[in-house]
Amino acid sequence: MVRFGVVGTNWITERLLEAAAQVEGFELTAVYSRTEDKANAFADQYHAAHRFTNLEEMAASDGFDAVYIATPNTFHAEQAELFLRNGKHVLCEKPLAANGAEVRRMIDTAREHEVLLMEAMKSTLVPLFKMVQSHLHKIGPVRKYVASYCQYSSRYDKYKEGIVLNAFKPDLANGALMDLGVYCLYPLITLFGEPNQVQSQAMMLESGVDGQGSVILNYDEMEAVVTYSKISNSHVPSEIMGERGSIIIDKIGSPEHAEIRYNDGTVEKLTAEQIHPSMYYEVEEFVNLIQQGKRESDMNTYERSYVTMQVMDQIRQQIGLVFPND
Repeated sequence: MVRFGVVGTNWITERLLEAAAQVEGFELTAVYSRTEDKANAFADQYHAAHRFTNLEEMAASDGFDAVYIATPNTFHAEQAELFLRNGKHVLCEKPLAANGAEVRRMIDTAREHEVLLMEAMKSTLVPLFKMVQSHLHKIGPVRKYVASYCQYSSRYDKYKEGIVLNAFKPDLANGALMDLGVYCLYPLITLFGEPNQVQSQAMMLESGVDGQGSVILNYDEMEAVVTYSKISNSHVPSEIMGERGSIIIDKIGSPEHAEIRYNDGTVEKLTAEQIHPSMYYEVEEFVNLIQQGKRESDMNTYERSYVTMQVMDQIRQQIGLVFPND
């Protein structure tokens, strides 16, 4: 068994734990929250023996082997490094940190202390993404990648009432790019590597974060177009276009269905059985790596996390999105 602690007792942690309960080898043994009442209530709910309100005490504990970090983005690097230095494996929510310098530091710390660090990017680990990856050659030379993740945030209603919740606070390294745009960029970089040039624009909100944005990324023989928003919905799929056909993907953030539409009019369905919740596969990957003694994922690699964050740094510089971590 791999004994886990969790830092952050919000809805995303609850969703991960629901999925992780189906992963063989996962056991929750420790919970951190800023308040004792919340830590106890959450630990009781999920039957965790150890409860903490102090991160340093938690990191020094021998009551768990690995930690899942689901706090606001601005805290990821500092908290992850604390646990890495204490010999704990770290599964950290996306985006891995607030900027590329933090990601590089986290990677260096993980390597120095010979522990596993992995970005919890679920979409590249679900069965369908691997199916898309293995069938990419069928559409010939790829010329364009178009990905969209536009999801109206319920917190935006509060924002318009004058109540700025965490999702729209630059102090927490949040905004549409960090929350949703990363889901479009990480698969792009996983499939095609680092772009040569990045051009972006965004609609900035008065709070200081981006409400929505668009990015064009140029490669030697293709281009990518990425759109994301937290202030409007979109229902269009994402698409990878090649000279012999296109791969249509239903949801870039959690792909479940895809098909190849060839130039001759034929259609090939890409099916991959997904019997578990989407977050199951990131936990399974992480647990398997620990059990196998590996210190880096072959899919959610250090390089992909770092390049993705470097691209996001370029986008932020172009649109004027600044975080305290910078």
